[in-house]
Amino acid sequence: MISKVNVRNILITSTLMMLVACSSVPEDEDIDLVLKNRSAQSLYQEAKEKMILGNFNAATETLKALDSRFPFGPLSHQVQLDLIYGYYKTGRIDEALAAIDRFTRLNPNHSDVEYAYYMRGLANMEVDNNLFQDLAGIDRSDRDPSSSRQAFSDFKRLIEKFPNSKYAADAQKRMLHIKSRLAKYEIAIARYYMRRDAYIAAANRGKYVIEHYPDTQHVREALEIMVECYDQLKLDKLKNNVMKTLKLNYPDSSFIS
Repeated sequence: MISKVNVRNILITSTLMMLVACSSVPEDEDIDLVLKNRSAQSLYQEAKEKMILGNFNAATETLKALDSRFPFGPLSHQVQLDLIYGYYKTGRIDEALAAIDRFTRLNPNHSDVEYAYYMRGLANMEVDNNLFQDLAGIDRSDRDPSSSRQAFSDFKRLIEKFPNSKYAADAQKRMLHIKSRLAKYEIAIARYYMRRDAYIAAANRGKYVIEHYPDTQHVREALEIMVECYDQLKLDKLKNNVMKTLKLNYPDSSFIS
């Protein structure tokens, strides 16, 4: 049997827990009241401090509230740019892309619009990244590279529109990385076709690498694939033409007898 003392202790504990829960989860009206009593500068400073501390989730929520309450204030453009970065850092890529497109559409002549274009490339690159797979050493070359292609277009547009941008050099480096990624994808698909004796399709993939990604490290492999495929297809003239190119550029290739 439970004693009266125990019952009283249980009731007291339950009441305290309810009070703590209620105080830690304010109602929407309470949040609105807090915002009404805060200036835009105060909220923005709070968001910046959270970002400095690496608390991007909290910073992003504060920036969202600030953007909603002061959409046309003197800080609005900077808030929107910081919000893009906050979405990116917290992995909310769809929201980041939406915020970027909104900013570039409404502020095409803003002094920092090039930053928005740059962040669009970074955001699309992030879609194609998977830290867990990278750490596990899993080859991701056969994944759909549509996001990489979009990132390449984003960086290309940045460089074309703002050739002197402070982001242009990094964008150029990232474009080279993306080209290597896309070439590797084509090679992976070519290997897939070869395993299924689809040699014409495989050779075309190799040819695509030569034509579109000639400045990547995958050219040699593409040439070797073409040689092997044309050999299987008994297309000696095409095979010999590719072999000449292979000998000229990669004389140490094992395909050269």
